[in-house]
Amino acid sequence: MANSCLQLSGFLISFLGWLGIVIATFTNDWVIMCKYGLNTCKKMDELGAKGPWAECIISTGLYHCSSYTQILDLPAYVQTTRALMVAGSILGLPAVIMCLMSMPCINLGNEPQSSKNKRTILGGVIILIVGLCGIVSTIWFPIGAHRDQGLMSFGFSLFTGWIGTVFSLLGGCILTCCSSDSSSSSHSYQDNNRFYYSKQGGANPPVVASTNHAKSAHV
Repeated sequence: MANSCLQLSGFLISFLGWLGIVIATFTNDWVIMCKYGLNTCKKMDELGAKGPWAECIISTGLYHCSSYTQILDLPAYVQTTRALMVAGSILGLPAVIMCLMSMPCINLGNEPQSSKNKRTILGGVIILIVGLCGIVSTIWFPIGAHRDQGLMSFGFSLFTGWIGTVFSLLGGCILTCCSSDSSSSSHSYQDNNRFYYSKQGGANPPVVASTNHAKSAHV
C-alpha cells in the first residue's frame, strides 16, 4: 500500500513537472531585459522579454514579439536551449504514459508485477533525463542573455521551467526508488516461498524395509 501511494505521488509530481517544462518551452517570457530603470525603459519602449523563440517589446498597452529568423546566427545558448527543451518535452510524453500504465489500479491482461516495475523504472529514468534537460536550459539561458544584453529580472517562463525541473527530478527519483524497492521485496518474497516449498517437497518419505527381502537374505 505504501509503495502504491509513493508510485501515485511520483506520477503526479512527474506529470506536473513535465507540464511545466512544456509551458516554459513554448513561451518567451524567460528573461526581462532593460539597460536603464524600469520606468525609463517603458517610456522609451526598450523594456523587452526574451525567450528561445522570439524577442518581445513590453510597454504600456503594447506587447509585440518578433520571431528569430536567422537560425544559424543565433547564439549557442539559444540553440542549445531550444534543442534541450524540445527534447525534454518530447521525451516526457512517453515517460508519463509508461508510468500511467504501470499504476497498480491499471492491469494490462495478465501482466506480471515485475514487468510493471521495470516499465515504471524506465519511465522514471526518462523523467530524470527531462529534468536534466530543463536544469541545463534554465540555468544557461539567463547567463547567456546577461552576457549579450542587459538582464533585469527573470520572467514567468523561467520560473515555470525551474518549478518543472524540480518536480521532474523529484518525481523521477520517487518512481525509480519506489519501483526498485517494490521489485526487490517481491523477488525476496518469492525466493523465500520457493525455498520453503522446496524444503517441504525435498523431504523424502522414510523407506520401509521389505520383510520379504529380509527373509530371502537369511535363506
